[in-house]
Amino acid sequence: MDWVWFVLLCLMCISGIALAMLKLPGTWIILIAAVVFSWQSGWERPATIILWILLGIAIVAEVVEIAASLVTVRRAGASTRASWGAMIGGFAGMLFLSFPLPIIGTIIGGIVGCFLGAAIAEMTLDRGLQQGARVGFFAAVGQVFGMVAKAGLAMVMAGTAVTAAW
Repeated sequence: MDWVWFVLLCLMCISGIALAMLKLPGTWIILIAAVVFSWQSGWERPATIILWILLGIAIVAEVVEIAASLVTVRRAGASTRASWGAMIGGFAGMLFLSFPLPIIGTIIGGIVGCFLGAAIAEMTLDRGLQQGARVGFFAAVGQVFGMVAKAGLAMVMAGTAVTAAW
């Protein structure tokens, strides 16, 4: 019966990585799967300290994902309004493009929405089309960096959980 739980843990870790790549809560799925596996094994594998480490990585992954776009947008000389526009636009883009294009729409929507949100917000301050486009570009680059960083941290979490459970 132990191998069934282990296979389920592996499947949940793979699912978590895929979800993290789509800007969904995959890191939390990995953490929950590791906690359930540990509970099932009497809190022996993975050890409680590993679960705390996984929790820390999950929190860092979320912070990095959100902050990446904000940091790159600020480096481009953007206003606070553009930073908020990038964040709101990214969420809106993911939401509205997820339904017509289920998997790719979430990724493309997040990037395009982030670009448009930052660019439009920057242009409302009469800084011109060129500055708005520049800020939007940096916001989109930050969005991509955040997705890649979160997916990488999800892979670290999955590897740690599976190795500790083995």
